[in-house]
Amino acid sequence: WCNDPVSVEAGEETVDVEKIEQRVYLTTEREKYTLLYNLVTKSEDRRILVFANMKSEASKLAKRLKENGLHCQVLTGDVPQHKRLSRLEEFRSGKTRLLVATDVAGRGIHIEGIACVVNYTLPYEPEDYVHRIGRTGRAGAEGIAVSFACEKGSFYLPAIEDYIGFALSCIPP
Repeated sequence: WCNDPVSVEAGEETVDVEKIEQRVYLTTEREKYTLLYNLVTKSEDRRILVFANMKSEASKLAKRLKENGLHCQVLTGDVPQHKRLSRLEEFRSGKTRLLVATDVAGRGIHIEGIACVVNYTLPYEPEDYVHRIGRTGRAGAEGIAVSFACEKGSFYLPAIEDYIGFALSCIPP
């Protein structure tokens, strides 16, 4: 219901949230992994950044993706700096096309060519949503942000919508 381009100040950066195609899938907690797996396997060779709220969740998710044959890296606050830089470089270069991260990767990381950002869990703070989706659609390019709204996460949507200034359409997967 908003016709004007919306730019949101997110700390020191501005994100044009209108340039990013935002999809919210209504799902159950139990179905989220299958939805993510299908999204990743159908995305060919595109780079995808997946966000989880907690490091334990990010690590568990990355482990499960690896067990299902998908090469990915995990980036959380407890990863030593030298490993963090190495993993980011693998993602930047395309050696790794799937990165599972906490909000440590949501701010200040500038990697062009991220086709899709997935909010496996919606962030607690609306500003973090903007930081996360701002990792795609860099430098005027178009990008896609996919969010999973489950039984718990859907309660964060009204605050996110207030912050970005428009309603997100929620669709069943």
